[in-house]
Amino acid sequence: MADAGDEGVRLRPVDADGRAAGPVVVERSLADAVRARPEATRWVWRSTAEVYGRAAAAGVRVERCYDVEAAEALITGHEEGQSGQPKSLAAAWARLKGLPVPDDPPVRAPDGQPSLFEPGPVPLPPGTDPLEALLDVYAAQQARVEDTEHPGRMRLLTAAESAGTLVAAELARTGVPWRADVHRELLTGLLGERYPGGHETRRLAELADEVSRAFGDGVRVRPDLPADIIRAFAREGITLTSTRAWELRAVDHPAVAPLLEYKKLYRLHTAHGWSWLQTWVRDGRFRPEYLPGGTVTGRWTTNGGGALQIPKVIRRAVVADPGWRLVVADADQIEPRALAAVARDPGLMEVAGTGRDLYADLAERAFSGDRDRAKLAMLGAIYGQTSGDGLKHLADLRRRFPRAVAYVDDAARAGEDGRLVRTWLGRTCPPASTAVPDEAGLPQDEPAGSGGTAAARARGRFTRNFVVQGSAADWAVIVLALVRQAVAGLRAELVFFQHDELIVHCPEEEAAAVADVIRWAGDEAGRIAFGATPTRFPFTVAVVECYADAKD
Repeated sequence: MADAGDEGVRLRPVDADGRAAGPVVVERSLADAVRARPEATRWVWRSTAEVYGRAAAAGVRVERCYDVEAAEALITGHEEGQSGQPKSLAAAWARLKGLPVPDDPPVRAPDGQPSLFEPGPVPLPPGTDPLEALLDVYAAQQARVEDTEHPGRMRLLTAAESAGTLVAAELARTGVPWRADVHRELLTGLLGERYPGGHETRRLAELADEVSRAFGDGVRVRPDLPADIIRAFAREGITLTSTRAWELRAVDHPAVAPLLEYKKLYRLHTAHGWSWLQTWVRDGRFRPEYLPGGTVTGRWTTNGGGALQIPKVIRRAVVADPGWRLVVADADQIEPRALAAVARDPGLMEVAGTGRDLYADLAERAFSGDRDRAKLAMLGAIYGQTSGDGLKHLADLRRRFPRAVAYVDDAARAGEDGRLVRTWLGRTCPPASTAVPDEAGLPQDEPAGSGGTAAARARGRFTRNFVVQGSAADWAVIVLALVRQAVAGLRAELVFFQHDELIVHCPEEEAAAVADVIRWAGDEAGRIAFGATPTRFPFTVAVVECYADAKD
């Protein structure tokens, strides 16, 4: 157990139940502490993000850790109605002692700009020994885990989440190989040269002029202002409710084509243009700050840089070092495979057990060979498309795979009734009274509950997907932990992760071995997460010099 402070790192050994098993000692730094204790099997600390980065930068690698704050989020989430509560050590200690629980510091919005004044850890009450508080909270968490419905699964989940925090810290330190010169050439080729001040480029200015001319002589329209666009079309007798691309494409007007092109290039300019390059790329690497479990389903987010939304054209700048390669791996149809494993549907597990294209095999068995219809049916079951053709496809799916469809139907009903649902390992959705992010489909200003309200139905769609997407996210973090462990003896380095895709940067001669490791990790993570089932969890793996080449 370690607590880092201004005067060094205080350490204390603990036993399996979280009880103190030796005296307190002090080391100058965590790096010194780790080097001096190669026999340590697991390091316990309040937050990996706080204490591990400096040690990793010093070349020290921790094999295993237990992140108390990450565990607190999972355990309180599992306890009825507690999801989303503060998770800091100070909050966990106050909760344990029956004291007022302090709020966590504000979290910078995903992909927000970094600040020189990021908030520090929440302080403990005056006079509280941080190491003793850490010991008390850790021991209490071990006991709380034993009180959960499936203690073994929850132990696995907290271990996997903690392993993910190590991966996240190392990803931020290592960074994605990034060729700034290639990036600049791409921007100039697409956007034209920049005008003084950097707010507009030649190509954007040309497109803006083209949009204005399409509305007639003397009309000046700002394509970057939606209200301007809507008013301009209204003067032409065309009513728009927004300037979203799908709505614009339905309009027959000469301004549409240049406007769509402007929107695409303007997004590139603002999200990944010269300013982005100057802010986020240093010494040939892009180093975003990953937030493991940053969404309610357990999927990761980032603080800054848009790492999870790198445009295809910009991927041309992600280039391996000379003599090295990028091993790019995409999990194949992970959510339907996760559903097969957690629902224990014999038919769907058989389909998911071939290791081939799941939708094609599904089509052969249930949809007369129509792959598109099979895919729509499966995604409709997972995401809750229960009207029109989606309803018919879902009925076809229910006849062939009743346990799988019943699994997500039960989760949807639980959500509509205001009840909680959990992933296979025990990650728990927010309670009905808690706002859920927009992408989950639940309104922000109206709590869901029982009854047939729109909010209740929206929550049902969210919980239907939560049990599948969340279980897939739990699987993915176990994959990361396995790959990290397996490549530890190589020069290879994990450099990128998003949802169901990862990239390893390695010497060319290690690429084949790394590809084999990733393929093995997919199925091994499935066995660890979901037990012994016929379900396979394959990866499509490409060994390339440039990230964009893996997508072509």
